[in-house]
Amino acid sequence: MKNHHIKTALPGPKAIELMARDKAVISPSYPRDYPFVMSHGKGAEVWDVDGNRFLDFMSGIAVCSTGHSHPEVVAAITEAAQNFLHISSDYWHGYQVRLGEKLNEVAPMGEPVLSFMCQSGTEAVEGALKLARYVTGRQRVIAFLGAFHGRTMGSLACTASKYTQQKGFFPTMPGVTHVPYPNPYRPLFSGEDQGQAVLDYMEKMLFQANVPASEVAAVLIEPLQGEGGYLVPPAGFLEGLRALCDRHGILLIFDEVQSGVGRTGKMFACQHTGVKPDIMTLAKGLGSGMPVGAVVAKKTIMEQWARGAHGNTYGGNPVCCAAALATLDLVEREYAANAADVGAYFMDRLRDMATRYDVIGEVRGHGLMIGMELVEDRESKTPAVDFCDKLLTKAYHNGLLLLSCGISTVRFIPPLMITKADVDEAMEMLEASFKELLAEA
Repeated sequence: MKNHHIKTALPGPKAIELMARDKAVISPSYPRDYPFVMSHGKGAEVWDVDGNRFLDFMSGIAVCSTGHSHPEVVAAITEAAQNFLHISSDYWHGYQVRLGEKLNEVAPMGEPVLSFMCQSGTEAVEGALKLARYVTGRQRVIAFLGAFHGRTMGSLACTASKYTQQKGFFPTMPGVTHVPYPNPYRPLFSGEDQGQAVLDYMEKMLFQANVPASEVAAVLIEPLQGEGGYLVPPAGFLEGLRALCDRHGILLIFDEVQSGVGRTGKMFACQHTGVKPDIMTLAKGLGSGMPVGAVVAKKTIMEQWARGAHGNTYGGNPVCCAAALATLDLVEREYAANAADVGAYFMDRLRDMATRYDVIGEVRGHGLMIGMELVEDRESKTPAVDFCDKLLTKAYHNGLLLLSCGISTVRFIPPLMITKADVDEAMEMLEASFKELLAEA
């Protein structure tokens, strides 16, 4: 494929120079992949420091929900910044109140909610864990294998997508037990219904032999699992999990950090099933790139927190709240619906492509949260790890920015404002990358 938007050999000279400067002063812990060095972006397009143009189908790990520098978001940020940049959460201001009102309006609980504002997904998860322990008086938590909930010590204890995230940091928060996330494509249990099998394992094995249900404060789960491979839970599983939690007085926490705010074609991923959480965590796409997160909980739960039980310095930052308000308005007005429409078109294109390439094992997802699992062959389903890694780099050289998840799954998380024309261009780049890789094999 001849990409006329790529002007230099990648990485270009300015990118190489900046990466060398970065190496001298920035932590080496960041899990960086191909050498993309950004200059600026607009919508779903981004340019590197050497003037090369790319289509961004990873949107800052699902953060740039309304696209890069959406004019309405920029205007909201500018107005707020001209008023004041910060007042601590010890005091009050209108931006935070309005964001709380908006979250109360759109939250999927079906009853009034209160929100605790923070800066990131991991802080939102930490807050949710603390709230669940505080309210229930219980200490244990159940999380899922394949989950990613963050990298601070409480959320890290619940994270189980790659062992490298935990390696070297043990012990983390005690009291966390992991169970399998149901995956019909790679079943761990016998039987057709992997969701019911997981529920039976929890109820009939875990609670009987190892974890007293009466000591479990919360079950923490992504209603569409992200880093673990973009797994869509089988029908009935979340409903069964809700019933299990209700039977044992356990709070159900939905981590919607990656899947929320229109990403799946609905405001929240849990709305595909109608299952209502007790507590929900948000971040990533909530601020279109500004660092903002939230713990959203049923009012009857969060109002039990005493004054001073939890707090922070930057929570409810006015500039971030303004960005979140503009984002939620855009998503509610048009971008959730666009994600559903363009996402369905995108998945159809990917599934058609799968008919031509045996290396594509499965395409799955909702809206614009799509995973394409790569395998050595469809019969054995052996993960094509090397091919997946090379595909990301090859796509970068062809002008398409992608990320992976799970063992060998390419994830597609473009801005929610993309068009079908953007999808067509991305598919051209993706298929060219496939052909080039297979020709080199």
